Amino acid sequence: MAARIKKGDEVIVISGRDKGKKGTVIKVLTDLDRVFVQGVHMVKRHQRQTQTEQGGIVQKEGSIHISNVALLDPDSGEATRVGFRALADGRKVRFAKRSGEVID
Repeated sequence: MAARIKKGDEVIVISGRDKGKKGTVIKVLTDLDRVFVQGVHMVKRHQRQTQTEQGGIVQKEGSIHISNVALLDPDSGEATRVGFRALADGRKVRFAKRSGEVID
């Protein structure tokens, strides 16, 4: 199955404690259907000191289930579903179902 949400996409959280927040996808875990979104679902982690990093409590992004985020429409900036379409030259691209605009 083709990926509907990829690294670098602008998304909005549609459910959960961070509902309404927008951000960029940092990482996608396809096998677990989870994504990491910049500045969303911040968790505190107790980090052990290493030779390169200081120890202590650090804040970092936690993962969110992919069903709880929606892609932002490039036209209106609202949540949209993603469809797939074949262009005239044979390329398969993603498009926003709300506006019909090609994403890739």
